[in-house]
Amino acid sequence: MVDLLEKHKGMADRFQRMLDMGINGLGVTNDQMLSPTRAMVGNREIILAGTNNYMGITFEPSVIAAGQKALAEFGSGTTGSRIANGSFAMHKELERSLAEFLRLKHCIVFTTGYQANLGMLSGLAGPKDTIYLDADSHSSIYDGCTLSGAKLVRFRHNDAADLDKRMARSEGEEGGKLVVLEGIYSMLGDRAPLADFVALKQKHDFQLLVDDAHSFGVLGPNGRGLGDEAGLEDGVDFVIGTFSKSVGAIGGFGASNHPLFETLRYAMRPYMFTASSSPASVATSIAALKVLKEQPERRAKLWANSERLFNGLRALGLQTGTDVVSPVIAVKMPDELTTITKWNALFQAGVYVNMAVPPGTPNRLCLLRCSVSAAHTEAEIDRIIAIFKEAVA
Repeated sequence: MVDLLEKHKGMADRFQRMLDMGINGLGVTNDQMLSPTRAMVGNREIILAGTNNYMGITFEPSVIAAGQKALAEFGSGTTGSRIANGSFAMHKELERSLAEFLRLKHCIVFTTGYQANLGMLSGLAGPKDTIYLDADSHSSIYDGCTLSGAKLVRFRHNDAADLDKRMARSEGEEGGKLVVLEGIYSMLGDRAPLADFVALKQKHDFQLLVDDAHSFGVLGPNGRGLGDEAGLEDGVDFVIGTFSKSVGAIGGFGASNHPLFETLRYAMRPYMFTASSSPASVATSIAALKVLKEQPERRAKLWANSERLFNGLRALGLQTGTDVVSPVIAVKMPDELTTITKWNALFQAGVYVNMAVPPGTPNRLCLLRCSVSAAHTEAEIDRIIAIFKEAVA
């Protein structure tokens, strides 16, 4: 008999080596949440600097109240897919609210952000089509491409000239062409040079999708994402996002002005065969979206905090993933052993960040990944910097 799990023996050994060096950095349990930026882990109070809670919205009273009200009025779950019996009026309300926020005509919400990428990519592209994919794209994007059955062509990260060359080589092939970018790339915190890619659209006649998972609510004067920041929203054909970052809930969405966009509901298997989001999650998303609209000062605070942490870590001589300020601030480490050692030192001193190692990172980088929140105080940011100075620099 071939043991199906034997192939994971190397991973198990690698995981055990991490445990032998200290705490399980990939499975920290928050025993009590004190605020969006602090938690109790065992008997230790920890500053949270790796949560993706960009807007610090998870403890907003109006958001919590909306979830509680929906739980009482609509129950704990939908017990079905949107196609079967899982659509409630609030699902449609959320779609309308998102479409209005994005200034787009159509929006489809999904149960998770991961599912949004699986559904959108497999619904948009098929076996006769080609997806051109930034090499540093998130795993959910790669998995969506696999599910689509489309031909996959990777181009160098953020390199429109490389995409231009690869498209020129495939000129005349049948099927449609979809180019996929991300607003803010989740590991290093850099973002796609959107203008460079939009400039290629007329030359190569493709459609463009931007995954704004980490940039929705964050980038642009209105918080609509990468297109909003670049002033090029009309150059983007499809937008994907998630509720698990700035919105502080669970779910995802796809949106577009395309007149046939709604037909995707009946073509996307991850949408058709997954139970829809729970009433409480949908209601909190609606309420959080309202907060994002009415409180742009949260976004200003996020960027002030990001600049403070970014400059503070760079002043220590640490090498960051990008030279441009971003709410995702990754500190590069020389190897996995050092990453685990320094992560444990940070945690013991009272700061939680993400331990990011291959294969979850681009180019096999090892990172201590921070994500900044609008809810962080200046004192917390300064404390994070001080602990990095003691434990890492």
